[in-house]
Amino acid sequence: MPKMKTRSGAKKRFRLTGSGKVKRMHAFTSHLMRHKSKKTKLRLVNSTIVHAVDEKRVKRMLGVG
Repeated sequence: MPKMKTRSGAKKRFRLTGSGKVKRMHAFTSHLMRHKSKKTKLRLVNSTIVHAVDEKRVKRMLGVG
């Protein structure tokens, strides 16, 4: 049985937490920032947890589950 390969795009975008949840960064942070409010920009800086519905799929792409 061959090894399970990790999706290269997924390993750049997602990290696993210690408890096994999947962490991701917010989108819409790379450009067109002038019209966004300071509050919006500050909120987008922080990472967040992947929604439970998508977690199984993301873990499979990472080669963990």
